[in-house]
Amino acid sequence: MFDLTLSFDNGPEPGVTPRVLDILAERDLKTTFFVIGEKLTEPARWTLAQRAHDEGHWIGNHTFTHSVPLGEQRDPEAAEKEIGRTQALIGDLAHPARWFRPFGGGGNLDHRLLKPSVVDHLVIHGHSCVLWNAIPRDWDDPDGWVDRALDQCRAQAWSLMVLHDLPTGAMVHLEEFLDRAGAAGVRFRQDFPPDCLPIRDGKIVRPIDSFVSSIEESTTS
Repeated sequence: MFDLTLSFDNGPEPGVTPRVLDILAERDLKTTFFVIGEKLTEPARWTLAQRAHDEGHWIGNHTFTHSVPLGEQRDPEAAEKEIGRTQALIGDLAHPARWFRPFGGGGNLDHRLLKPSVVDHLVIHGHSCVLWNAIPRDWDDPDGWVDRALDQCRAQAWSLMVLHDLPTGAMVHLEEFLDRAGAAGVRFRQDFPPDCLPIRDGKIVRPIDSFVSSIEESTTS
């Protein structure tokens, strides 16, 4: 028996997210959608986030622009511009733990994720930082990610997997993945492995040095 927590990054996307929600509803599965703030400025996309929330999924913050990893941004206001603005748009859809997932620039788990001022922002505003331990690169290999995702599930007791509700074609294979995972004995859950939560409710609960850059911030972006 393996545990799997699914999460979806980089939406909402009108051409993809509704079908993902339909598939999850058919199987009574609950997940987390880490949304892009810039996308929530469009009413149709915000409505999709609201639908996900209303159907029992958690809504998390995945930065406003998803452009440059926060650990590589020299702007001292990056945390407010990327995290604060997005959280304001999420509004009442937010989970009490204020889930935040940093942008890794291709799934990287290293110093590119955060910088000291971002950590300070997360602590002050009571955020929980959600990382990952399984990333089958569905955006990079939209037709071949399922086997890789299943291998990653089998490799550890509890996987927190990053998928993407983006128009790459990858989510065409979501049903296949869920069915094969279920047949393989995977148990789906919505909560997160503790090892993937270095910051919880504004408190640093696990070592974060390897995820924080020492970048010198300038007064200009």
